[in-house]
Amino acid sequence: MAQKSVEIYTWQTCPFCIRAKALLDSKGIEYTEYKIDGDDQARQKMIERANGARSLPQIFVDQSHHVGGCDDLYALEGQGKLDSLVQA
Repeated sequence: MAQKSVEIYTWQTCPFCIRAKALLDSKGIEYTEYKIDGDDQARQKMIERANGARSLPQIFVDQSHHVGGCDDLYALEGQGKLDSLVQA
């Protein structure tokens, strides 16, 4: 089944980033990961896209839909809304 693009901004050792990627992986959801450890320009781009959110991870679907962080991703899954959100 086709899916929308999913992007996730992460730090390599961030436990919430690891949990979010584990959920995506377990569901077979493909994503583009931006590892922004020490990259101030990439972090600034993420903050702008996330309407000022600075915490990691930050997750986006289909370029413009800002999901939020790890807790937001798990909340969507708990509500049964994650699959329909990423399906094209």
